[in-house]
Amino acid sequence: MDFSGKVVILTGASSGIGASTAVYLAKLKAKLTLVGRNVNNLKKVGKECDKYTNTLLVTADLTKEVDIQNIIKSTVDQYGRIDVLVNNAGILEMGTIENTSLEQYDRVMNTNVRSIYYLTILATPHIIKSKGNIVNVSSVNGIRSFPGVLAYNVSKAAVDQFTRCVALELAPKGVRVNNVNPGVIVSELQKRGGLSEEQYQAFLTRSKETHALGRPGQPDEVAAAIAFLASDLASNITGASLPVDGGRHAMCPR
Repeated sequence: MDFSGKVVILTGASSGIGASTAVYLAKLKAKLTLVGRNVNNLKKVGKECDKYTNTLLVTADLTKEVDIQNIIKSTVDQYGRIDVLVNNAGILEMGTIENTSLEQYDRVMNTNVRSIYYLTILATPHIIKSKGNIVNVSSVNGIRSFPGVLAYNVSKAAVDQFTRCVALELAPKGVRVNNVNPGVIVSELQKRGGLSEEQYQAFLTRSKETHALGRPGQPDEVAAAIAFLASDLASNITGASLPVDGGRHAMCPR
């Protein structure tokens, strides 16, 4: 997997899966545009990536259209092209049909779906020109149904469908579109979504039973899958949803 000369935009790059993917792609010599909201964390990730490659840092709130426009403009101004778009940024919030709200729905959908929709619209002409590809980061929650995170489940199912539809639309132009579906990954996602430290540790312990491999995953395991789908090794793969979830998507209670 050699990304020499390839320009990659990666959102949600300041932590978790995004940070690991940034470093992974940097080691493969991709030229990176790293996008995030946490300036300090983004700078730390960028500093690590700078050891291996050229890195452009863009601070952005993906719910703001002007920030999304700036991601594309800054990348093209810096590198002159876009080869790969990795739509990784996302949020999780707890909520059931009994206690959710339209405000929660809007927050989650605006970050997890609307931002991807718009950023992909703007990146597509450049990716068609470079015959590049797109990788979206979804979730096992897009494949299977889980109670307690209703808006998040809906958003990730939308990401999977978006991936398949855009894959069919861009295939005649030589552009591939795929997504990964992580299971429980050791990151800050669940704690930011509302779990206390004690609840989060119990959640990780429970993952030993809910994942066939008997453990939660690590961010670099998802990063490797993203890099594979974005690479020429996956040249005949498009419209695919690749679970990176220790087998959780295949499990049923019994």
